[in-house]
Amino acid sequence: MNASPQRQTKQRSAVAALLTEIEDFRSAQQLHDDLRKRGDSVGLTTVYRALQSLIAAGEVDSITSDDGETVYRKCSDAHHHHLVCRKCGKTVEITGPTVESWADGVAKENGFTEVSHTMELFGLCAQCGS
Repeated sequence: MNASPQRQTKQRSAVAALLTEIEDFRSAQQLHDDLRKRGDSVGLTTVYRALQSLIAAGEVDSITSDDGETVYRKCSDAHHHHLVCRKCGKTVEITGPTVESWADGVAKENGFTEVSHTMELFGLCAQCGS
């Protein structure tokens, strides 16, 4: 979490509101295009700043997509992982008790504490794989 409170600007509010309306991960450019189509006057640099601010506040997740691009999504507060379709971007939040146990065990075996991790799985959803 970011120690200093974030100033709530009109542009940051517009980015946050858009993220609550979508279910898949989107690039900053895609979000910028969506905002412009809605009539919001927000520059691409401002979108990036707003996204970084929302990430720092723990309100948005970012991952590196299968093709190397950073993409963003508003997710649940609970610890989770993502299953992402490489073709259409459909995203499902998943829990992984086996992964959690494995990560805890590896940390303990090596004398580490307060370990965190992220995991994304990429594949084709049922519609795209057919």
